[in-house]
Amino acid sequence: MQALLIIIFIGLIGGMAVGVQAPLSSMITQRLGVLESIFIVHVGGALAALIPLMFYGGGKLGNWRSVPWYALAAGVFGLVVIFSMSYMIPRIGVATALIILLAGQLFIGTILDHFGLLGASVRPLDMTRIIGLSVVLLGVWLSVK
Repeated sequence: MQALLIIIFIGLIGGMAVGVQAPLSSMITQRLGVLESIFIVHVGGALAALIPLMFYGGGKLGNWRSVPWYALAAGVFGLVVIFSMSYMIPRIGVATALIILLAGQLFIGTILDHFGLLGASVRPLDMTRIIGLSVVLLGVWLSVK
């Protein structure tokens, strides 16, 4: 039970980080532009990761070639997230933008789980998960309405 609480806590912290990062990125986008915002956010993240890496002598960074080539697209998807949030927030607000982003995450997560893609554990789509996704989609519709 304690491990589950830690997982939930870490997930909530990550969700709150997205909730704060999104309007900050949108603020940069509104003042400087989309590409500039993406650049600043990624340089800031790279610098934040570089400092602890320097203390660990680079960690396992030298083994980057062992990562599947398609996993390196993760950075590109980060660009898509920043762009989409920066575009949505001034038009529909932070909460609505976040729930739409969450709905997209749940949709793709369900597909990845169902088929066990990209290293995910297989969790077949069942009626409980369909109902849960339907509730989220209803929340998206009510938020946008």
